Parts: sequence; C-alpha cells; structure tokens
Amino acid sequence: MDKTSQHWLKRIRSSNKPAYLLIADLIAEDVRSGRLSPRDRLPALRDLADALELNYTTVARGYAEARKRGLIDARAGMGTFVRGSTPGMALRGGSAAEMTMNLPPEPQDPALLAHLRDSAAQLMAQSDWNDLLRYQDFGGTRDDRAAGVHWLRQRLPLCAVERVLVCPGIHSALTALVSLLARPGETICVESLTYPGIKAIAAQLGVQLHALPLDDDGPSADAFEHACKTLKPRALYCNPTLLNPTTGTVTRARREALADVALRYAIPIIEDDAYAMLPPEVPPPLAALAPALTYYIGGLSKCFGAGLRAAYVHAPGPRQAERLAGALRATTVMCSPITTALATRWITDGTAEAMLQAIRAESVARQASAARLLAGHALRAQPESFHFWLPLSSDWSMVEFASNLRAQGVAVVASAAFSTDGTPPDAVRVCLGGPMSREDCDIALRLIADTLEHPVHPHLHVM
Repeated sequence: MDKTSQHWLKRIRSSNKPAYLLIADLIAEDVRSGRLSPRDRLPALRDLADALELNYTTVARGYAEARKRGLIDARAGMGTFVRGSTPGMALRGGSAAEMTMNLPPEPQDPALLAHLRDSAAQLMAQSDWNDLLRYQDFGGTRDDRAAGVHWLRQRLPLCAVERVLVCPGIHSALTALVSLLARPGETICVESLTYPGIKAIAAQLGVQLHALPLDDDGPSADAFEHACKTLKPRALYCNPTLLNPTTGTVTRARREALADVALRYAIPIIEDDAYAMLPPEVPPPLAALAPALTYYIGGLSKCFGAGLRAAYVHAPGPRQAERLAGALRATTVMCSPITTALATRWITDGTAEAMLQAIRAESVARQASAARLLAGHALRAQPESFHFWLPLSSDWSMVEFASNLRAQGVAVVASAAFSTDGTPPDAVRVCLGGPMSREDCDIALRLIADTLEHPVHPHLHVM
C-alpha cells in the first residue's frame, strides 16, 4: 500500500464518522493539499475497498458522495478521475481568455465610442439631478416606457405603452415574474437546456422546474401538453431566439404549437427574448401568437452592454402589468433613474441601434473565425450570435475539457450549468464577446481547436 492509502486507512480506523462520508472528505483534503491533482485517476471500487478494508457498497457510496460534491467525475469504461479546483480568472486584464460570461463583443469604433461619451455628458448636463436622485414611480416615466415601446416594437409590433414596465435588467424581471406566477413547490416548464439564471431563481424561490426535451425545432410541444395534463404547471419559460446555450431558434411552427397548448390550458408564458435583436429576421414572438398569456421581455444587456441594466416587459394586459409592478417593487424597489435616463436617450436618438449594428457585425466576424478555426468539429452556432455550443467527442467529458482549457488560460462553461433534466450532454458553451480583442479571441479559438485535436489523457492510478 502506498502512503496515501495508508493515510486514508489510518483516518478511517480512527474516526467515528461514517466511512462513506469520510472518503469524500479525504478526497477534498487531498485535492486542497496537492496530494491529488485534477485528472488524477482514482482506484476502481473493489481495489479501494480492499485497500481500506471496507465493503464495496461503502466505497461506492463514498464515490457517489464525492461526485455529489463536485470532487470527482466518472466515465463508463474509463474510470473515476479527480475534478479538483482551478483558480478563477479575472474578467478583465491579464492574458487569460474569459469565455464564460455571455457578454456582447465591445465595439472599438472610435466615432461610436466618442458619441457615447458625448451623448452621456449632454444628458447629465441637461438633467435635473435632484430629480434623478429621488425615488421614481415604478415601471418608469411615460417617456421611459415609450422608449421601451419603441425598442420592443422591432420584434413585437402591437406593443402598447400601458402594458410596458421598465426594469433593472432581464434577470430582475424574471425573478419578479417567477415569484408572481408560482409559489414554492409549484412547477414551471423550461427547456432541458436553458439559461442558468432561471435555474438559480427557481432554486432561490423554491419553484420546481420541469424540463421539456429539445429538438432542432425547439422545446417539445407534445411534452408541454403532457405536463399541462399531469403537472398543472404555473407557467412556461422559454428563450426562443438564439437559445442560451445552444444558439437554437424555435421555428415558427413550433412557436405556434407551444402557443396553442398554452392557450388551451391557460398557461402563462414567460418569453425571455434577450437575443432577439441580433438576427435580422426571426419568427414572430410567442407574445404575438398568445398575447393574452405572454409576458414578453427584451432589454439592452445583450445588444448594447451588460452594464446598462435596462429591460422592458410587455405584460398580457394593464391589470397584469399592475400586478407585475408590485412584484418588481418588492424585489428591486425601482430602476436606477440615471441608468434609465441613459437608456431612453440612446434608444430615442438612434445610439442603441448603432450599437446593435456594431455588435452584430463584430459577432458575425467572430463567428466566421470560429467556423474557420474549428472546421471539422460539430459546433452549433448562428452568424449573429456571440456564443456557440460545442458538442464533444468521446475523447473528452465536459468537465475534463473545461478543466483542461481553464488550466491553459481559457474559461468555458460545461453543459451541466444549463441542464434541467439531470442528463447534460458532453458539450460546452463558448462565448466570443466581452473585453477580448478579435486577435485574442482567435488565439483562444486556436487553443480550443488544438485541445480538441490532441486530447490530454488523464493520469494513471495514483494509489
């Protein structure tokens, strides 16, 4: 027996703690101390059981507990490996490529950046600062809501000002909507791969998520109808355009089918259309197909900048807008009047449209680079999106691949972050935006391609 096995055996003999829990504790301790490293291979269950003088079931429970804590990863036919931990990467500065945060690319057009500075300075110079520093009526002033109508009408032509609320970001709108529509223990239907924020919101509010299978057309309408019959969900949440993470866009026929089910069972729809402005053409929103049931959400974080926390919700009717305003007031108090004033100025004077065009053009250029540098790999992408979905071959698990890239200075997100059905595919989401230059983006993409083509095999047994 080597020293590590002897150490574990000694600890197990001297402890009153259940052995299966202690196995997980010991793995965590050895990772922290450096005795175990990421991708080290652990012994087979029977070998470890013999070494530690335990039965097979106890060791199996110990590995299961370690997997639950995110310490190890097991792959059929290959064994069990240490996941370990890797250092966080700064969003800005340094040479690391932060490709986890789904930020739009930052346009470097000097004239556009100068216009942003000048228009912001003019607004601040012309504003009543006492007014901007007071509490405001929730939902925005009529001018702010009119700006929201102007923005949303690009995708929702029948948008009405009395049904629009201004919110401090899409995430805050989702939090208020989930709290309004579902009580703890109740269910909302979602895509089987979906925006991680809705998972976090549901967990915080005690709301259950029911996963709808995805195909190339979008979430299954048949599965949605079955859920309506058997689970009585309180709402359907969907991200129908350039789905985060897969970039899929729900087809018109599937949108019509989902809307039909929602109408027949009177199920409210939360339509998170954060990316809808990026493609030049998209199918009509669910809000146009089921207007009496749909809360349509659009904003500026994905087509202007994540720091501009301004979003707009178009409610099914004035009464629902009033109820939502109460939920938003309870969760966020109000939008920042300064931020909202900037958003309103930039929408009304055309700056937001110019920024959208610049982000769209830069996204197209970066996606073209990704398609060229990752040719031969099954990436799923759309030209105007600034993220793509990368299914992995059998050479890699999602955790091994993401950990290996992070160790090389490139951070991507494993599919488990997006999964709502407990069976994430081996895939990662890669973001092309944020503060990276186009050159730095290309360097990171070349590293991803090289890693795909030359897998690093995990270490051999260490015990």
